[in-house]
Amino acid sequence: MKNSFYYTLLIVALTIFTTTGCDKGATTSEGKKSTENEKPIAAVGNLVNSGALMAQDTEPGAAQNNEGVGHFKEGHWEISAKHFKEAIAAGPKLAEAHYNLALTLDKMGDHGGATQHFGEALKLGPDNPKIKDSKILKDHLGM
Repeated sequence: MKNSFYYTLLIVALTIFTTTGCDKGATTSEGKKSTENEKPIAAVGNLVNSGALMAQDTEPGAAQNNEGVGHFKEGHWEISAKHFKEAIAAGPKLAEAHYNLALTLDKMGDHGGATQHFGEALKLGPDNPKIKDSKILKDHLGM
């Protein structure tokens, strides 16, 4: 009886160890070796939709927009919103920055602000399929 308890305990410990990736250098879903300080890449990717749009480098505000996209992908909503607002200040006609700010405001729960910037993005980028065909944009604008 005593041995079966220890056997069960060992099985539980091994199950926990193998399913939580406790071994250093475990392989992630992308086939990369992880280190002990990394977050599981697959879990992070599932939490954040990286639907923010990059802008062409030649556009005014593109550098700020593209910096914001990196923070958006990491789920840093406040920081990405700051960069998108800076992009809009530098290039008020940059549809991608308005779209990205709208996505960020939606994540932050400011649906009125999101709707406003989705409308501006559509007005400025009516031929951009990533903007005009966006489900979240259509939902906010009642399309």
